[in-house]
Amino acid sequence: APAAPAAAPIPAPAAAGGPSGGDDGMDTEEKTEGEDAGAGAGVTEGEGDDKVAAAAVAPLTRLRSVLSGELPVNLHLEFLFSHNAADLVLLKQIRAAVESRNSVCHSATVLCNALMHAGTTVDTFLRENLDWLSRATNWARFSATAGMGVIHHGQLAEGRQLMGPFLPRDAGSGGGGMRPSPYTEGGALYALGLIHANHGAGITQFLLESARSSSNEVIQHGAALGLGLAALGTGDEEVYTDLFRILRTDGAVAGEGAGIGMGLLLAGTSPAAKQQQILAYCHKTAHEKIIRGCALGLALTAYGREEEAEPLVEQMVRDADPIIRYGGCLAVAAAHVATGNNAAIRRLLHIAVSDVSDDVRRAAVMSLGFVLCSTPAQCPRVVSLLAESYNPHVRYGAAMAVGICCAGTGLKEAVALLEPMLTDAVDFVQQGALIATAMVMVEQSEANLAPFRKRLGNHIMDEREVTMTKMGALMAQGIVDAGGRNVTIGLRARSGFPRMTAVVSMLVFTQYWYWSPLAYFVSLTFVPTAFIGLDAQLKMPHCSVTSHCKPSLFAYPPPATVDDKKDKGKAVKAVLSTTAKAKAKAARKDAAVKKDKGEAGSEGAGADATPAAMDEDRKEGEVAPGGGNEGMDVDGGDAAAKKEGASGAGAEGEGGDAAAAAAAPAPEPSTEELSNPARVTPAQERYVRFDEGSRFVPVAAETAGKAAPTRGFVVLRDTTPGEAVEYVTSTRAPAVGAAGGAGSAAAAAAVPVEAEPAPPAAFEFDPNEV
Repeated sequence: APAAPAAAPIPAPAAAGGPSGGDDGMDTEEKTEGEDAGAGAGVTEGEGDDKVAAAAVAPLTRLRSVLSGELPVNLHLEFLFSHNAADLVLLKQIRAAVESRNSVCHSATVLCNALMHAGTTVDTFLRENLDWLSRATNWARFSATAGMGVIHHGQLAEGRQLMGPFLPRDAGSGGGGMRPSPYTEGGALYALGLIHANHGAGITQFLLESARSSSNEVIQHGAALGLGLAALGTGDEEVYTDLFRILRTDGAVAGEGAGIGMGLLLAGTSPAAKQQQILAYCHKTAHEKIIRGCALGLALTAYGREEEAEPLVEQMVRDADPIIRYGGCLAVAAAHVATGNNAAIRRLLHIAVSDVSDDVRRAAVMSLGFVLCSTPAQCPRVVSLLAESYNPHVRYGAAMAVGICCAGTGLKEAVALLEPMLTDAVDFVQQGALIATAMVMVEQSEANLAPFRKRLGNHIMDEREVTMTKMGALMAQGIVDAGGRNVTIGLRARSGFPRMTAVVSMLVFTQYWYWSPLAYFVSLTFVPTAFIGLDAQLKMPHCSVTSHCKPSLFAYPPPATVDDKKDKGKAVKAVLSTTAKAKAKAARKDAAVKKDKGEAGSEGAGADATPAAMDEDRKEGEVAPGGGNEGMDVDGGDAAAKKEGASGAGAEGEGGDAAAAAAAPAPEPSTEELSNPARVTPAQERYVRFDEGSRFVPVAAETAGKAAPTRGFVVLRDTTPGEAVEYVTSTRAPAVGAAGGAGSAAAAAAVPVEAEPAPPAAFEFDPNEV
């Protein structure tokens, strides 16, 4: 079973200069801009030349880290870890509600956890539920291992070390002991691809060696997917040759992975010769899985090519094989993504109502979401009639089209269109509507999201719910709370251009209905909703911005609570009547002893008080006539306190009203200060502003009708460069190797080092003194 290794650290960005450290959050360091100049004072001429050369290289190094994507990935890792708000109590409730013998729901729960912790590096839920996780077998085990890649996405330096216990031994991962299952090894290779997606320069060769050294189809399948992700869009000839070799072995499982991997590798390149080579093999093979994988791969090669992809599209949509026509519809979506091309829309609408295959019609309707994603408001209007079709496959396609096009917008028209399909009579239409609604509502305010959360909970907790609907609810729960509740789905950059990795990954994700491991691709569409301010050194200085709205409007949703009936009311201490009698008798005896000693005579007031107290005790101890010992009296302490409180309130009068007013909650502030880095949702951005007189201000100043950017990466200018600067740095510990065994590593990591008590002081033991 794929046991999860210890929580891995966040690598400190090389360009940011911050040391890696522990779970203590954010520390600060101080540095003045004059330090570098002062450090060179008194050095020799040769050393001075070296420092000048190093100073000239530093800006290029920082620029290279930006262009390679290394710095943004590391900064996003820091943000997602430090702001992780995933609800482990909710996950435990889901795990308890899901039938463990139902492999579909078990795998969907693992997927839900992976999405909820995507990019956070927090795998606590897996480490605490190893026995439950071990029930996954075969392809469920493959998927569970791949989920680790989603959680640790972006750990470019430690990815191979993290997945070490699960990687093929003969592929150079090292370590002894019993070899993992082929499903675990294949899932680990897939996970490596998810970790290094679009940043695979350091892992591609290892994945190639893994694919070459194994003839097992499961391992080849995972290696092919991992290679496609690691070398996404590069068109590497060596990788293509190895993937095509796997395809020509004509193994159904390995060939399907190779087809998808080649599509990822060639995404956006549209090489005509290779396209015809793959298409010819589709007509040659008898395996439906291979044809489906190659058809999807061909669609990915057409990404962003628009009219250049027309020959391939025309050839595919007119093919006799419905699976290839299915791929042709996806090719139209990829080629014309975010263009709103009228010819592409007409073609897809025609196929949606005329093709004889339900799969093709569903793909055509779903592809409309990609073409229209630059104008989300149009999509609900275009597919409104299709959403009422008699054909459930068309209704499912309409739901997914709206979810894809309006992802992260919270558009009211989109939610209104999806609402009737949430109660559709067909289970897979409900599934699609739940997933689509989650995509639309991700990172929306809790006031709008609360009813949908309640609906998801009802579907998940209902033991009689059909499997398809429950699976959709679990996937939707993971998407709504994705990335520790700090990400949204972004198919387009802030500039409006489509993001290739996100679009390609969304296309692959939509194929989860026939191959569930592909559902993990949705994690590559996530974009952190963060404000990250950087100065000229590409470091995060301590600064803040102000959100001019109530904090509750965009706050995290409240955490789930444990529904324990024992805690619903204050426990009342029950006392037997015989016990009360004994207490009263003892009180009377003590009073008599005091009287004999003359204590009562010394103070008149005390003498008067003692019989009164005795009478009170007698009244408390006696039971009602005829009651006997059958009843139980309640401890009178609370009742006395209530009496005192009531009398005090009556005596104080206006003083009691003043106390009540003081106890009332303070009014909620109308603004909130957000410290760098901060969570800023898309809807919140328009309320966030830099304060006047702030030391750090954005380089991109406000223009007419457009405010300064307050979301994403914001380059800041220091208005007082001579003063010391406090920087935000990560303090997490370096990565711990997991090769010593995932189970033992997980067990060791379950207890924090800080919680270990100190050893006792030295002492001498004498048995005679015991």
